[in-house]
Amino acid sequence: MSAEKRNALGKGLSALLNDSENVLPYKKPNSNNNNNTGASAEVNGLGSVNDIKLSEIEVNPFQPRTDFDEQALADLSASIKLQGLIQPITVRRVNAHQYQLISGERRLRASKLAGLTHIPAYVRTANDQQMLEMALIENIQRENLNAIEVALSFQRMLDEVGLKQEELGERVSKNRSTVTNYLRLLKLPPTIQASIRDGELSMGHARALITVEDPAQQLYLHKHIIQQGLSVRKVEEMVRDLQKLRTKRKENNPSRRRFRYKRYRTI
Repeated sequence: MSAEKRNALGKGLSALLNDSENVLPYKKPNSNNNNNTGASAEVNGLGSVNDIKLSEIEVNPFQPRTDFDEQALADLSASIKLQGLIQPITVRRVNAHQYQLISGERRLRASKLAGLTHIPAYVRTANDQQMLEMALIENIQRENLNAIEVALSFQRMLDEVGLKQEELGERVSKNRSTVTNYLRLLKLPPTIQASIRDGELSMGHARALITVEDPAQQLYLHKHIIQQGLSVRKVEEMVRDLQKLRTKRKENNPSRRRFRYKRYRTI
């Protein structure tokens, strides 16, 4: 990993975007000369805010999130119609009249719903790996992201960006144990992962289920959590009971006792 990337650790998306003082104030294009808005980035320089045609922006191919709440988009679209888009999106230039989205897909979609033809955007330089890293970090920093989406983003950061868990924790401002707990969610059966994703199970429920080694027992507990609406504390109690029962069965296993006896006689 280069020294420049290491220096950016812990600073999040702003460090990757390389924000600096040369970002110019946003100026709306001349309404009598809208044809020049697509080229305004060349005039102001990379890092400035420009009005870009929506038709010239393609979505980020590395975007890890594909599920967008339709009602939330409609609400954001209504707000944009009334007050405009307050926070610009971020794009990279592909050619003179084509851009690729780095971050802000919700804002882009809502702006299209609102009927806008242009959108304010930061124009940045980024290679494919930086694009992926930016998209993942922006995704992780969302407040409404579910635990499975966070876990999948963490795993992609490890696999595709090549970060170690310590580096990942620094980059997203989380300690290593938190990162590990999220990654362990991906070892749960798909049915349980789906319930976490859909909000039927909390992160507390998930942490309790992770400590159960047997997938069949995990699914058994999952079924009762859903059917009976069990609290996290109740699930933790059930997990402890299962672990005690498992230990007791091992101790009472006749073959295990014979093994210990033979081992003792040999000694």
